[in-house]
Order: sequence, then structure tokens, then C-alpha cells
Amino acid sequence: MARKEHISETPATAFLKANKVAFTEHPYEYLEHGGAQHSAQVLGFDPFTVVKTLVMEDEKARPLIVLMHGNRKVSTKNLARQIGAKSVEPCKPEVANRHSGYLVGGTSPFGTRKPMPVYIEQTILSLPRIAINGGRRGYLVGIEPRVCVELSMRRR
Repeated sequence: MARKEHISETPATAFLKANKVAFTEHPYEYLEHGGAQHSAQVLGFDPFTVVKTLVMEDEKARPLIVLMHGNRKVSTKNLARQIGAKSVEPCKPEVANRHSGYLVGGTSPFGTRKPMPVYIEQTILSLPRIAINGGRRGYLVGIEPRVCVELSMRRR
């Protein structure tokens, strides 16, 4: 019988466990700049169901998290209009790392260092299950998408 690979806990998985969220673990070989497309391919998932976590900021440098399908891009112009900001842009990697407490490529919306508003592409919520970063490069967790909404209300 094969042994299950042990995966050490991250702030994200600790947050999920503390909130009694059932999740599955999906480790994979991380590829620099591979993104959600790479993880989907390696794990055999549809890229539409792999959700990327993006740390962005508005014109006043206020951070926010955006959850988007792995095979889609965020229209920062539309996002800014929808949230009432003048502009929104991705954070520089070192700034994103400071806000979230995670390395870019391993950013999870759960257990972040700073509480940040979370914006979710609405079509994600109609999926039965998603794979989202579990707080480490090369590590996704499978959850029900409604969890993203429920837990974004209970920051840390």
C-alpha cells in the first residue's frame, strides 16, 4: 500500500481546519511562472475550475484579493468600476508577499497576514468544486466555492 505524502500545515490550511472546512489536498511540481494553467494540466483539472488568487491594490494602495478562473484574465478597468475605485492594478510581488504573508505563486485567500476584501468572479460560485492555492507553491486544496464567500466574512 502506498504511503500518502505528508504535507505540512500552512496558515491557509490551519484557517480552513479552524473553520471546520472539509478540503482535499493536491500537491504538484511547482513551475516558476507556470500558474494555474500548469497546475491544472499536471493535476488533470479543468483550468476553469482552478482558481487563482491575485493580490491587487487600488489607487490609494489599499490591497484587495481577486479570485479568478485559471484560464481567464481580470479586467482591472471593469473591476475598478465595479468596486468604486479610480483604478486597480496588480501589486508588485514583494508588496503582495507583505500583504498576504505568502510568496507569489503560493498565495491563498485564507489565513492572510492582513485582512483584505475578497472579490470573486461570480461564475466561480456556480461550480460544484474548485481547486485553490493552499498557501504554498505547488499545493492546491479542493473546496466548495461557497466557502470562499463564507470565510471572507470571517477574516482571521
